[in-house]
Amino acid sequence: MGSQATLDAIRLFVALVAVAAIVAIVVRRLAISYTVTLVLLGLVAADLSPAQLEVTPQLVLLVLLPGLVFEASLGLDLDELRRSFGGVALLAVPGVLVTAGFVAVVLRAATGLDLGLGLIVGSMVAATDPVAVIATFRQLGTPSKLRTAVEGESLLNDGTALVIFAISLRALGGGVTLADEVTAFAIAIVVSTAIGVAGGFVATRLMALVDDHPIELSLSLVAAYGTYLLADAFHQSGVIATLAAGIVIGSYGRRVGMSERTREALDTVWEFMAFLLTAFAFLLVGLAISAHDLLAALPSIAWGVVGIVVGRAVVVYLLLGGTSRLIARARHRAALPVGWLHVLFWAGLRGAVAVAMALSLPQDLPERALLQNITFGIVLFTLFVQGTTAELVVARAGRDVPDPRPALS
Repeated sequence: MGSQATLDAIRLFVALVAVAAIVAIVVRRLAISYTVTLVLLGLVAADLSPAQLEVTPQLVLLVLLPGLVFEASLGLDLDELRRSFGGVALLAVPGVLVTAGFVAVVLRAATGLDLGLGLIVGSMVAATDPVAVIATFRQLGTPSKLRTAVEGESLLNDGTALVIFAISLRALGGGVTLADEVTAFAIAIVVSTAIGVAGGFVATRLMALVDDHPIELSLSLVAAYGTYLLADAFHQSGVIATLAAGIVIGSYGRRVGMSERTREALDTVWEFMAFLLTAFAFLLVGLAISAHDLLAALPSIAWGVVGIVVGRAVVVYLLLGGTSRLIARARHRAALPVGWLHVLFWAGLRGAVAVAMALSLPQDLPERALLQNITFGIVLFTLFVQGTTAELVVARAGRDVPDPRPALS
């Protein structure tokens, strides 16, 4: 990189930080969605700027995503997650598969798109994006159990979607059986989790050897990105590895050899990191999308939205809600409140990760541009429609406090 390119990169970084701070001040005064405002700014900048900024999938997946996932997992309430794990796992694994399947079938029936290509679109948009969901719901005053369920699902199912996406691309090339896909999926989850747990444990033990919070913060940064890169090097899920490392450090690490000053520094620094990474992620979402191309693909986008909404409804109300009621009857406990189901349904935003997967599609993939535009269109729909009304849904449906131990908790 030449000196001029380096200077341009520094200027761009400073400009993005300035935009993030100014937008944050403005939206606080106007009570509008921070993330949606950033996406709109990115869309406008992409259309008006004479020089196009190339938004690569590596920028999102290797730079932004590990930090965002790690920061969110640091703050997860492990006890709440353990109590809610049944429901979260149901949404994060079979829920992603069901939603992806619905999108593929709807696109096939309505537009004639090849079922394999439709499944690729489904895998890109099936999972709720941790960037979008956490940024939207963190400050909305939801009960801790509901907040943990929303955040836990958004973190776990993102790793699931990335694994399914990789498998779908391999299957499209032929020579891959269903047994191979199931085996690869199981191996990815197990190996990625093992890498993350091991990395988190090593970082925790090293932190316990020193009482110097700059060094300990450096070790947390290495754990966040190192576990992601290590899992990726072995062709496993970096998201799952980073998530596991963050949970280990955020729960076990806080209790073992971490001073109060270090705990405060850890929370403050990673909260700042998450603020910057979230702002960059949503600005880049807008910069990656062309409004002109979206208009040409509008009918296919509309059917994709139908598939994603219907699939999410089936997963939340039938799969999760139905299972909760069956368990509640068997154990004589309260089922998940209907209001919570409404929030979980409307929490299905998509964002930077779906865009990154779309950008990473092979150049020789049939109808690549159409698949990208369907994905981009669904992302914008969830951000502009669901993102702008999420607070209203939570205020009306998500604040009722249920039995302390509802079924599937």
